[in-house]
Amino acid sequence: MRGIVVAAQPEAAEAGVEILRQGGNAVDAAIACAFSQGVVDPQMCGIGGFGAMQICMPKQGVHSVLEFFARAPLSATPEMWADKFIGQSRDGFVFLLDDQSNDIGYGSVGTPGNVAGYTEALSRFGTMKLRDVMAPAIAQSRRGVMVRPYVHYYWALDHGNDGQVNVEDKLRFSETGRQVYFRPDGRLKRPGDILRNPEMTRTLERIAEGGADSFYRGDIAREIAADMAARGGGITLEDLAAYRVREKSPCWGEYRGLRVASNPPPAGGGSLIELLHILAQFDLGALEHNSVEHLRILAEAMKWMTIDKDAHMGDPDFVDVPMERLLSAAHARALAVRIRAGEKAAVPRAEEPRDPPDTTVVCVVDAAGNAVSMTHTLGIPSGVITPGLGFMYNGCMSGFDPRPGRAASIAPGKSRASAMAPTLLFEGDAPCMVLAAPGGTYIVPALAQAISNVVDFGMSMAEAVAAPRIVALSDTIDVANRIPHGTTDALAALGYPIARSYQSYAFGAPHGLALRDGAWQGGADPQRDGMAMRA
Repeated sequence: MRGIVVAAQPEAAEAGVEILRQGGNAVDAAIACAFSQGVVDPQMCGIGGFGAMQICMPKQGVHSVLEFFARAPLSATPEMWADKFIGQSRDGFVFLLDDQSNDIGYGSVGTPGNVAGYTEALSRFGTMKLRDVMAPAIAQSRRGVMVRPYVHYYWALDHGNDGQVNVEDKLRFSETGRQVYFRPDGRLKRPGDILRNPEMTRTLERIAEGGADSFYRGDIAREIAADMAARGGGITLEDLAAYRVREKSPCWGEYRGLRVASNPPPAGGGSLIELLHILAQFDLGALEHNSVEHLRILAEAMKWMTIDKDAHMGDPDFVDVPMERLLSAAHARALAVRIRAGEKAAVPRAEEPRDPPDTTVVCVVDAAGNAVSMTHTLGIPSGVITPGLGFMYNGCMSGFDPRPGRAASIAPGKSRASAMAPTLLFEGDAPCMVLAAPGGTYIVPALAQAISNVVDFGMSMAEAVAAPRIVALSDTIDVANRIPHGTTDALAALGYPIARSYQSYAFGAPHGLALRDGAWQGGADPQRDGMAMRA
């Protein structure tokens, strides 16, 4: 076996496998997947987006986190939207303004990081040339992209009265969007229809030839900056030229004797490790899976994690994040005492919850044992497509708190906090699990449940990512529709508000690879359209 890939899109998994079969390593394959995902799932991620990845190459002594988050424009100020703030979604994912200017249009866009992240990972840790790794994505873009069920589901989401802009309205925002995503009669394209975006194809070809320099300092950069200047966007040539990938060490924890490595703040890995440390205080494997007591423990652990996240998890270049205390055994024990005593943590939020679905992932392991986990996104789509370039920009500015003086407040050049948590688990010095999940603030709970399902309940990775989940990011416990009503009735009798999702596979969408009996196996959450594929 040359390796194994799991991705949320079958076309992307195929692109990664194609590169592995050509002799590429896990990094080559992951970057091929990433570019492909921006083509076949263009509102989940793309060259206008941002992300983070964890790379482990044991035989070469490499273990690193590359962080390429979007940045607030250098012209941004902490108080620029303070008088427009009207609320926050209950899941904490989006801050709401009265004119929605952080949600749609040029003011919602932060400086993209994906092109810098992809190309730096490839040049430092890959073995193939950029144009060869991008070839599958370019070929997919040339032949057109078939609309898959999840793509259309996302486009058709109705935000109702939650204050956010519908995706369909964002697809209509630009001339390119109206041409690419709609039928000639003006109706949104449906599953099975083909997207043709020759402008995106050409932009990918330009990047394949000119590399990241063309995007951040060359002709593409000048086209981006001119469009932003003409339409009130904050990104300038200075913002683009100043963009740098940040390399960090993973943050570390432990779960049932396995070492856990995930991405440090402002990503979500620290929160994931804190949640796992709390859960480790309980013998979950002795409980019936998804029983009342199991779900009560999960919910309270998630609520305490959320309280700490809201208070402390921001960009460490701008705020002090007390990671040592939050990840300490003493902190986990103290919270476990409160959970055992039946105390209910309070996490008030004003709005109804949603499962933020605006992100995608890829995990790869190759024959040499190299492992890559990547999460990348548009945050939420901005709707903005520069004429002639074809790709949609991120809407990352909605993730900044418009209120000054807070961990997530706006600052020039600041990265927004992110729940992204591409994660590796180790038995000794070798990776034994590789996981990532989309889903905004639901990423951490989804990954924690997937890990526990494998470690505590002996599930395969495919079973672990597909098992029914809950989240508790507020005083309410949100449950997937496959959680039995008898269980939720019992939780309600304990005094918990319950919200039942209409989805069978709800709350994040973990994807992962696990080593079992000497062989790697994969699992793709059925919520998305993806798959695991061997090379």
